[in-house]
Amino acid sequence: MIDYIVVMQVHRIAFTGTIGQINVIVMSFHALIIRRTIMKPFELAPLPYAYDFLEPVIDKETMQIHHDKHHQAYVNNLNAAIAKYPDLPYGCVDCILGDIENVPEDIRQAVINNGGGHKNHTLFWDIMTKPDSSTLSGDLKEAIDRDLGGYDAFVEAFSNAAATRFGSGWAWLVVNKDGKLEVTSTANQDNPLLEGKTGILGLDVWEHAYYLHYQNRRPDYIKEFFRVINWDKVSENYTKALNPHHK
Repeated sequence: MIDYIVVMQVHRIAFTGTIGQINVIVMSFHALIIRRTIMKPFELAPLPYAYDFLEPVIDKETMQIHHDKHHQAYVNNLNAAIAKYPDLPYGCVDCILGDIENVPEDIRQAVINNGGGHKNHTLFWDIMTKPDSSTLSGDLKEAIDRDLGGYDAFVEAFSNAAATRFGSGWAWLVVNKDGKLEVTSTANQDNPLLEGKTGILGLDVWEHAYYLHYQNRRPDYIKEFFRVINWDKVSENYTKALNPHHK
């Protein structure tokens, strides 16, 4: 929410006329508008495609439960946490996660868990598309070749990060503080912003993301995931990460 504080400034100006001593008093009012950002409740956006759009890689029922139940719960819990401090000066989830040390301590972990859950899932939906319909190319491909040793090496490193993340968490392709690509993973709903890195591609390896279709076969889920990556969107994320002030 954006509100405005209006400060009225009054100026008195005196003029002496050329005929006689005529003083003209001019009163002018200037409204100084100060913009103040106040946190508003976060909302769950609709999926950018139908629930069955990613089949057979990710099934319709999983998408419905994952988006409508799990993601919605993260949004609800994040809103419940920040409601205790309505004047927090953050206008977006990136802002609050990127400045987590200044978030009040009593809600900090809730913001990490649920703000991270909201941001992670929002990115996750956006970086997927119809199976076998997107190809890596352009600047991102060159960066993967340069920083990670090529596409095959990236797939191997990313798959390993996802497979070896114990328990629940995420595998990531991130842009680090030096503008280089890295493959990493985080526990639970921790977002790479907490480490000063920007996630441009993420894979949810919580069991709720795949268990209905793949049961305990996480490696199969990881292998199939590469079929639904929207490389155009990941490339867009890469460009934004390199130019954070020109989004």
